[in-house]
Amino acid sequence: MTTYVWVIGARGLLGSATAAAITRRTGWELLSADPLPWADDEALSAAAAATATRLLATAATERANWAVLWLAGNAVTSTPPEAISRELRQLRLVLDAVGGAAAYQGTSRSGAVFYASSAGGVYGGSAHPPFDEQSTPVPISGYGRFKLDAEASLFDFSRATGVSVLAGRIANLYGPGQKLGKMQGLISHLAKAQFSPKPASIFVPLETMRDYIFVRDCAELVLDCVARLLTVTEATGRTEAIKNLASGQAVTISNLLGQIRSLAKGRPNVMLGYSAEASMQGLDLRITSTVWPDLDRRQLTSLPAGIKATMDDVLAHIQSGG
Repeated sequence: MTTYVWVIGARGLLGSATAAAITRRTGWELLSADPLPWADDEALSAAAAATATRLLATAATERANWAVLWLAGNAVTSTPPEAISRELRQLRLVLDAVGGAAAYQGTSRSGAVFYASSAGGVYGGSAHPPFDEQSTPVPISGYGRFKLDAEASLFDFSRATGVSVLAGRIANLYGPGQKLGKMQGLISHLAKAQFSPKPASIFVPLETMRDYIFVRDCAELVLDCVARLLTVTEATGRTEAIKNLASGQAVTISNLLGQIRSLAKGRPNVMLGYSAEASMQGLDLRITSTVWPDLDRRQLTSLPAGIKATMDDVLAHIQSGG
């Protein structure tokens, strides 16, 4: 059966990688859709309703599956509360549009919605790593609380509409295409610093542990998880799921710097400093998963290979004048 997919945030790091993965996947069709007009809520609602209607009408006509993947968002740990509130409100507007279209077309049981949440955000203050889906979320920043609120909105949407949903708590994402102006993505910033006189600033202890997952690996995992959700839904009905999406291999900041040193054949261009935001970052964020663990048994891009691909992309971006 064909699965038609609307990727929200298709120009971002994960969105673009996922859209590309869909085009390579047999039986999956990427819905052609313009970016949503984020600057205006009324226009956003209208555009989301139109796109959702087109997606759901196609699925109904062809007796196909459908999926909406929310891979959008600009919020990071330092995002002001008003901007976070706006992003949450806009997620709810889009969910309303999808729910309305699914009800009208009678396709609630043949589709799914995926929301890209944040493992680092929700487990920032949690105890006893490594953290799995049974670990109690303890966010220590407004960003982490926002991600839990977004997950709650996703589950409320599912209960109101009958559409299955999956909150994917994603570890530290990295790879080609990272927005260097966004205060996120340590590997990209370290890579950029190697080709710039300006050092990368590190505001957390060097023993800080993170799980890094290469963007193309994560994109494939997202699609496999959505496919599993659709299969479970067909067999048992409406499903709410949370799954951690991670490599399962945590490394320290010191180890990252060692990888950069080896690849660049020179000392990493970094500066250690202090930031109040460091208090909103957990020190040990090892991540694992007990949900659909068979999906995690796959060949992943090694950290050295992923860092090398990121460095090559950053250099090409700089050389092109970007």
